[in-house]
Amino acid sequence: MTVAPLNAFDLDAATPLVAADRTENAVELRNVDIVFGRNIAKALALSDRGEGREHIREQVGALMGTFKVNLDIRRGEICVLMGLSGSGKSTVLRAINGLNRVARGSVLVHHRGQPVDVTTCRSATLRDIRLNTVSMVFQQFGLLPWRSVRDNVGFGLELRGVGGPERARIVDEKLAMVGLSGWADKTVQELSGGMQQRVGLARAFATDADILLMDEPFSALDPLIRDKLQDDLLDLQRKLHKTIVFVSHDLSEALKIGNRIAIMEGGHVVQFGTAADILLRPANDYVAEFVKHMNPLDVLTAEAVMRPAHDLPVEGDMLLLHGSSGLRLTLDAAGRPAAAEVEGRPVALATDGGEADGLVVVRSDLPLKTVIALRDRARHPLVFVDETGRFAGLCDHGEIYRALLRKNA
Repeated sequence: MTVAPLNAFDLDAATPLVAADRTENAVELRNVDIVFGRNIAKALALSDRGEGREHIREQVGALMGTFKVNLDIRRGEICVLMGLSGSGKSTVLRAINGLNRVARGSVLVHHRGQPVDVTTCRSATLRDIRLNTVSMVFQQFGLLPWRSVRDNVGFGLELRGVGGPERARIVDEKLAMVGLSGWADKTVQELSGGMQQRVGLARAFATDADILLMDEPFSALDPLIRDKLQDDLLDLQRKLHKTIVFVSHDLSEALKIGNRIAIMEGGHVVQFGTAADILLRPANDYVAEFVKHMNPLDVLTAEAVMRPAHDLPVEGDMLLLHGSSGLRLTLDAAGRPAAAEVEGRPVALATDGGEADGLVVVRSDLPLKTVIALRDRARHPLVFVDETGRFAGLCDHGEIYRALLRKNA
């Protein structure tokens, strides 16, 4: 096996968080102010002076929906907008497809290969975005009760002018994807709430839109059904890699499904980051209050606790994984673990996650619970790789302890 010196490739690129930063954005919100009511100019002037919602409403009779919201939503990620009722999360979501008028700022949507500002584009362009690029899943399902399940799923395709045979093929494919093939010819009233929500998902996926907007789609469902649909959504996302903007008021849901989470309060985005960012490094007392009762073992993954690749010392063509035990790792030309040694003695690389005298190599998106169990059985620190197999980082007992201590602090 050919082994390249470490400086022959970029270690940063082996770290998932760094690689994700270079991903093209699907949606960008820049300094977005949304005002409901009249006297918009006066409301914006008061906002610029730092006045809050209540004062602005009392002075000019207008409600500030959002204050200078800035978000970059990457292609292929699930971004959760989270907050209490009235925080502005649904207001932001509906600005992305132009349902809420933006008083100031821009909303860029990646459409047909280029960013389009939905706040200034022509009505024909906005209609094209809604038909082909952005699809929406509503809280109350938004199904047409006089239509069959099949016709509900194919409704967006019908509006787009897709022919009958092709429409039927796509509908059958999406119904199979959400496990409703046997219900295609039923009316929606014959379905349970969870099944109706899956019809809404199938309808959104049927349009093959790149961006899905989901406005608290599971909040009206029983906890067990909601948890199952969250799992279903994550399974579908692993296959389809859509850009999903998901509104929720449930922190557990947000931390479970979101690649990144924007926490909102009173029209402001008070923190935008990963579950680990929010759980371990809350931006203010408001966020800290939200997360203080969350069990980190239910939320965090290895990425939150591991020592990333670029933080490890290098000696020649080897990474020094654990200086006190003489543990060293060699990477191949693509940055994947190729060989390891302890105090000059070669050791095996085990990828099955089982017990081993050598190094256990596992994915960096493993839940922290699993990481702790694996480290307890393994003889040496765990080696983590990203979804492509490239070295991402290292985790020993110390990294786990420090992460949990930060959470408790």
